[in-house]
Amino acid sequence: MTIRVLVDENIPGVEHFLGPAVRVARTAGRRLQPADLAGFDALLVRSVTLVNEQLLAGSAVSFVGTATSGFDHVDRAYLAAADIEFAYAPGSNATSVVEYVLAAIAADGRMLERLLDGGGVGVVGYGQVGSRLVRCLRAMGIQCLVYDPWLDQASIEGAAELDDVLRSDVVCLHCELTDQLPWPSRHLVGRRELQQMRDDALLVNASRGSVVDQRALLEATGAAGPRVVLDVWENEPDLEPALLDRVFLGTAHIAGYSLDGKVRAARMLCERLHTCFGLEAPAPQPFLEPADTLQVDAPLAGADLVRELVRARYDIFRDDALLRGAMTGAGRVEARQAFDQLRRDYPPRRELAGSTVAADTLGEEGSALLRALDCKLA
Repeated sequence: MTIRVLVDENIPGVEHFLGPAVRVARTAGRRLQPADLAGFDALLVRSVTLVNEQLLAGSAVSFVGTATSGFDHVDRAYLAAADIEFAYAPGSNATSVVEYVLAAIAADGRMLERLLDGGGVGVVGYGQVGSRLVRCLRAMGIQCLVYDPWLDQASIEGAAELDDVLRSDVVCLHCELTDQLPWPSRHLVGRRELQQMRDDALLVNASRGSVVDQRALLEATGAAGPRVVLDVWENEPDLEPALLDRVFLGTAHIAGYSLDGKVRAARMLCERLHTCFGLEAPAPQPFLEPADTLQVDAPLAGADLVRELVRARYDIFRDDALLRGAMTGAGRVEARQAFDQLRRDYPPRRELAGSTVAADTLGEEGSALLRALDCKLA
């Protein structure tokens, strides 16, 4: 039996991991329609595709996979009722998002120095991304407070109340978007919460746009308040132009878009698909070549070393400039299309983690920072 799989055009490596026994067709995820599923047995999507009964009813699809860590775009209750197997990719893009946060911190003046000199980071959400970010920061010697009421508090080192977390030098949002009681995350950060933050703080949202009340955020960024970095936007791809104008950095929901993370997610989904359909997986072969060695020529230490390494792999200013350029003068329809195009045509970005670094003199402190970033010395 030949299995046919319809795959979002932005999921790389699927053909490689599934092998020649599976027929793969590509589609634009945001524009996917029920008629497009005719003749397909499985569907692999990203977060731009709303997967529900309206999309799948009447199709032969018996497997749905999303190449994302979150799944608020998938009606899992319907899939279960329709006996459709579901898979996602928890943790696949966690390293990419962590490195996006590091890039945002490194871009904000002397904030990185401030953290390494005894400042603190507050993390909201202790899942795949939040927990990995905390481990990285603590390995760098940075203090962290964590808010996640859904978990056993004894299992979280540095567990704290939300107000305490919000008073940190940097606040990072990494919670799932949920309306479930007793701790819904929709508009978790609103006017009152923003007022709890320090005026010289940095707020980074790389979770879901609706975790923050957009109207309250617009008010806060228009007065004395924290600097804001947004990778996610309420109602995206319909961005609020006034909010983009006021944030410190804005990007097109690409924090988790490293090539390594995308390939990791594809591999995870393909493994589940093979199991679901009882297929024999092809012999494992690497899909990505090792990333280029990073060369550190100057004798750098502390924040200067971290900033140099992070920027060597990822230029957050470039993504900010691309989004602002795409939105400038665009009408609503054109802006939506431009936002999606930035994501669809996103250039390959390799992760810093796992990189080899060539440097003549690092010293004990530099070597420790290298290990915290999961790099190795050549």
